[in-house]
Amino acid sequence: MGQPMTGEKRNFLTRALHLGALRRWTQMAKSARETELPELRRQRGMARKVKAQLDELIHVADARLALPVIGNQAFPRPPDADWAWRPELWCGPLPRPGLSSVKSKSMLGDQVTLFHDCAASELTLRQLRNMRAADLAAYGLRMDVFRFDGSYLSLAVDLPESAHIGLSRQHLIRVDTIVEMEKRLEIFARLNIKHGPNTEQIVRELPLHQDEIRVEFDLAYTKLNEKRIERMWLDLIFEGPQMNQVVLRDLTFSRRKRAEL
Repeated sequence: MGQPMTGEKRNFLTRALHLGALRRWTQMAKSARETELPELRRQRGMARKVKAQLDELIHVADARLALPVIGNQAFPRPPDADWAWRPELWCGPLPRPGLSSVKSKSMLGDQVTLFHDCAASELTLRQLRNMRAADLAAYGLRMDVFRFDGSYLSLAVDLPESAHIGLSRQHLIRVDTIVEMEKRLEIFARLNIKHGPNTEQIVRELPLHQDEIRVEFDLAYTKLNEKRIERMWLDLIFEGPQMNQVVLRDLTFSRRKRAEL
């Protein structure tokens, strides 16, 4: 029995066949003006079949290659940032991409939790694939809210341990997001930093009317105990969310130190 063909040999054979076919089609194209008509008619039929397959390949390849890359952590950040991060939900596919009639404290993935106090939940969460050329994040999060009889609705995003390693009161924490909605509403971002028995909280309203939806949290105005930081998370709080669809196309975090005064 012969030895099984290795991947390297298969690749070499594939390239050789491809180059051979390309040479044949190139020669037929150059000779087309002199080729006898019966043979030219046969070549045209073959060329049309090959062209149909090539057009399909190019169409699918263009569509797939235009999509944001799964796992992408690239996004605009301050040049002096010493930490930057995009949560998993916006990077890659989740094992469970959606939830319906979402109960309070339900998680989508390992980092995003929904909180509300509705008596009957008419809320859905779904991870969706970003398709726009402008998107850097591979995935987004869609939240549909129908009847809403509660007093609060928020998404909590847990930040990794790397977010608070070396964190000090000299830092600014920046949050960037891309938000789409069916109708206008207010969204507030609340940064929470647990240190020992205390939790520092800073609230900012997202500037949804601006082209760049960005907020910064200045830790200089907190009473943060830098040596006792245990965890950090961000709450996105939605005011008047009923009968609305909100899509978070992206959500990124970065931090940098303030300029010395």
